[in-house]
Amino acid sequence: MVQIGNFFFKYRNWLFIIFYALLFVPNVPQLFTEKNFGVHYYLYPLIIGLAITILGQAIRGATIGLAYIIRGGKNKKVYAEDLVTTGIFSHCRNPLYVGNILMLAGVGILSNSLLYVVIMIPFFLFVYQAIVLAEENFLRNKFGEQFNSYCVNVNRWVPRLKGMQTTFSSMDFNWKRYINKEHTTTFIWLCGIILLMLFYYPQLTHYNQHYRNSLLIIILSFLLLIYIIIRVIKKSGQLND
Repeated sequence: MVQIGNFFFKYRNWLFIIFYALLFVPNVPQLFTEKNFGVHYYLYPLIIGLAITILGQAIRGATIGLAYIIRGGKNKKVYAEDLVTTGIFSHCRNPLYVGNILMLAGVGILSNSLLYVVIMIPFFLFVYQAIVLAEENFLRNKFGEQFNSYCVNVNRWVPRLKGMQTTFSSMDFNWKRYINKEHTTTFIWLCGIILLMLFYYPQLTHYNQHYRNSLLIIILSFLLLIYIIIRVIKKSGQLND
């Protein structure tokens, strides 16, 4: 598993994008159908999927804003400058990955694809488990007992909610770092959500393709404009810590 994890670690930045792109493979059979859930069946994947994926983005945002961790070294190998145990990392050892999993699971449900939820999400979980085991192997070799002690007190996957309020109140949220590190992921995530909602749920636009296309152009243009503005600001150095 460690060898598998080291392999996938090299391409981990592309994994989310690839799995995200697979959402747009025709979603038959559907997870929720009119036959099983009634005429308003589409509300179930919309509400459940959006709630889960937004929770995932919120976890990523909280993690990056409070304490950032570097895990990419030369030659795309596992690397760490320090053992970060503050912020959300004091409640979960892999909060960024937890956020990614929830984001992808949420949009998977939003796509209403049974095959995606049953096949792609479990495979995504397997890949992340392998990556985490590879990272833990590196961290254990580098930090020894310090990392072992951290593992005893903090869960690998399930965040500990106790003390979360204290964590937030005792640390300043770094908005510059959050925007700097997260704007591209957020842009791709939001564009995907908009595309899924408008193309997979014609009920939202009353089955009017002209209205759907106009709404799509307006929303995506707005998101692109915001993204370009952030990129310009980032290039100017105003988002540096």
